[in-house]
Amino acid sequence: MGLEIRNVSKTYGAFRAVDDVSFTVTPGRIFGFLGTNGAGKTTTMRMILDIIRADSGTIAWNGTANTAVPRSGFGYLPEERGLYPKMGVDEQLLFLARLYGASRRDATARLDEWLERLNITENRKKRVEQLSKGNQQKIQFLAAILHDPDILILDEPFSGLDPVNAEQMKGAFLEMRDRGKTIIFSTHQLDDAQELCEEVAIIHRGKLMISGEILDVRKSMGRQVVKFAAAGDEPLAWLDQIPGVSVARTREDHLELAVPDTDAAQDVLREAVKRGLAVTRFDISYPSLNDVFLGQVRGLPDPEPAVTRDPELATATA
Repeated sequence: MGLEIRNVSKTYGAFRAVDDVSFTVTPGRIFGFLGTNGAGKTTTMRMILDIIRADSGTIAWNGTANTAVPRSGFGYLPEERGLYPKMGVDEQLLFLARLYGASRRDATARLDEWLERLNITENRKKRVEQLSKGNQQKIQFLAAILHDPDILILDEPFSGLDPVNAEQMKGAFLEMRDRGKTIIFSTHQLDDAQELCEEVAIIHRGKLMISGEILDVRKSMGRQVVKFAAAGDEPLAWLDQIPGVSVARTREDHLELAVPDTDAAQDVLREAVKRGLAVTRFDISYPSLNDVFLGQVRGLPDPEPAVTRDPELATATA
């Protein structure tokens, strides 16, 4: 069954933060919840966690309403820092894990393992405020997993991470998935989602645009992409003469061609060979998640500005 969100809406005053959103997350998979800042990602995640209640719709985990799922079943990494800055790392993490019902022995064993895995053992006795932003994010991640939850809800987990720390975090995601955990993370960095996720949902201005298996989502544009390059200085104007083929982007070392199907892509290759060109790159794939997102939202009208005095709005619209 997994996590099922059905027709969920949330309104703050005149502002509709989430509008009739439905999607399903398969157990044991990494699920990307994608959208720009203010799209409704954080609001939806907080409703899944029962931090805030939906105005309408249902949320269930394996057939049980989320309001009845023990809180220890969820691990949550909020976008904003949720740690005590003057408290020691190990003292704080063990305290939080025990609040969720973990034994001190089990939590300590997991802490030892993950401090080593994330290369932050030397920070064990430091106060959180003494750590870099990247290491604070790692500690925030450990706070979400030490009680061994079944579902991880991670809001912009790569925020503030340099490339080395981001790779370590991605490795941790894959490890948790391999242990059978269900991981839902939000991001507006679509390359990260395309690299990690098996399923995605794209939300924009509170409305779900598309969801499903990542390959199906990428196929939804009804075309393919060819990355093409050929040695020499011959003009490539002949590409426009092949039916259905157009140059979508010019990169430093190749062209990205939009083609309707594999047959058209093969026509490009055949024509290049016919012309005696030395083809140095020819890759056929589907549009990226970034292309899908732009295709879904391009041309939508700007929303009407909402006036509200609701104090939750500042965080609910993230």
